[in-house]
Amino acid sequence: MDLATLIGFLLAWSLIIGTIAFGAAASTFINMPSFMIVLGGTFAVVMMRFTLKQFINSIKTATRAFLNRSVKPQDVIEEVVQLASVARKEGLLALERQEVSNPALALGVRMLVDGHDPSVVRKAMMTEMNGTVSRHQIGQQLFQQIGDAAPAMGMIGTLVGLVQMLSNMSDPRAIGPAMAIALLTTLYGAMIANMFALPIADKLALRSSEELMIKNIIIESVMGIQEGQNPKVLEELLKNFLPASDREREDLAAEAA
Repeated sequence: MDLATLIGFLLAWSLIIGTIAFGAAASTFINMPSFMIVLGGTFAVVMMRFTLKQFINSIKTATRAFLNRSVKPQDVIEEVVQLASVARKEGLLALERQEVSNPALALGVRMLVDGHDPSVVRKAMMTEMNGTVSRHQIGQQLFQQIGDAAPAMGMIGTLVGLVQMLSNMSDPRAIGPAMAIALLTTLYGAMIANMFALPIADKLALRSSEELMIKNIIIESVMGIQEGQNPKVLEELLKNFLPASDREREDLAAEAA
């Protein structure tokens, strides 16, 4: 589970709810018609921009921001070095007996064992990577669209409430409560956008960039193993994918060992 996403989500909503609880009556901030205008309207508008399958699958990808743990590039590189050592000593067929944790790496290893041409292996793995990136981009776009649509639907709900209020000005005492209800839709729209949809879109973008780096490491790893590169040389080449700070940390750990 990604603690940063969970803690941030809970803290943001707790601060708003706590502020409301210590202020006016909490019931003042609850209005189901306003909430349904914003939530229902937002999802309806966004659904028109995607296919139903894309919409449903993208909603499922939101769980990635909360539940999926990031794969560490260092762990992948370490596993690759072990596989490269086995392949160099015993041949590519020996990889068939090795357990591979990463699905993409396992795909590449299977293709090596089957004896496919390097160009075929690279093309297959690039196709798999591009498909993954495409699916992630659709998920990011969907939550970005929710972040854009929610404030707009909130403004529409506020305008509807103001029209209803101004059409009945006979009771001045009802103007204040009616105005408050009208403004609630703007509040709901801002909360859905800035405390849910946009952070999820950004976190999915971060996850996508991390996974893209892992995929590139795996592709170069499989190609290196197939070429019979020295495991230590291959390790140094793969470390170039890491940020400079991580490379320095890895070098210090290696020296200490």
